[in-house]
Amino acid sequence: MNQGADEVQRRNSGEVGRGDFRYFDIVMVAFVVVLLLSNLIGAAKRSEVDLPVIGMWSFGAGVFFFPVSYIVGDVLTEVYGYARARRVIWMGFGALVFMAFMAWVVVSLPPARGWTGQAAYESVFGNTWRIVGASMIAFWAGEFANSVVLAQMKVLTKGRYLWMRTIGSTVVGQGLDSLIFYPLAFAGTAGWTSDAIIQVVISQFLLKTAWEAALTPVTYLVVNTLKRREGIDVYDDTTDFTPFKARV
Repeated sequence: MNQGADEVQRRNSGEVGRGDFRYFDIVMVAFVVVLLLSNLIGAAKRSEVDLPVIGMWSFGAGVFFFPVSYIVGDVLTEVYGYARARRVIWMGFGALVFMAFMAWVVVSLPPARGWTGQAAYESVFGNTWRIVGASMIAFWAGEFANSVVLAQMKVLTKGRYLWMRTIGSTVVGQGLDSLIFYPLAFAGTAGWTSDAIIQVVISQFLLKTAWEAALTPVTYLVVNTLKRREGIDVYDDTTDFTPFKARV
């Protein structure tokens, strides 16, 4: 279909230079911001609700916001290709490392005499390196799995069935993320029994996948708008899918 100046062209990932994109930086910043805030604010808190028939059910408090990073990741991969999404994932990983290091330094600095906020500060920002490490491993595995599955499904389906690709990749990525993070971070710690961990893992997986499905119309709108305005539709026909490099 001829769309004039906004004509969408099918391009291989390696055929597009960085200067061809007008909105890539905005999407990249959105991804990193959502990732940092969801890990900083909601990762360690466990909440409970009383469900009919089931009873008390546990879930991670960050579940309502962290999946947004996967949705933004889907947009990155679908519009700009796996190679550029991989670069952004590594940037997000580096931001997580810096956030953890900064929190450790700030919490470890001796408080001024008369300042009474140290205990509260440690409670909010003093996550153990076990939690930080589990978060980084889970993020790395889940985001790369999500991006690889989405990119390869796009090639296999010839760009059709976006809803199936976004939800399918989320099932894999979010499943890995939840399955890795909670056992690594909390197994054997106070308040986190094996049953509680299993409940939270299941809850996180179901709720994150449900979020992805519910926001599918938004994903369609953003993806189609960006493709039209960027004038491209990137396919990873010849992309090297190794996660162990950041170069496009």
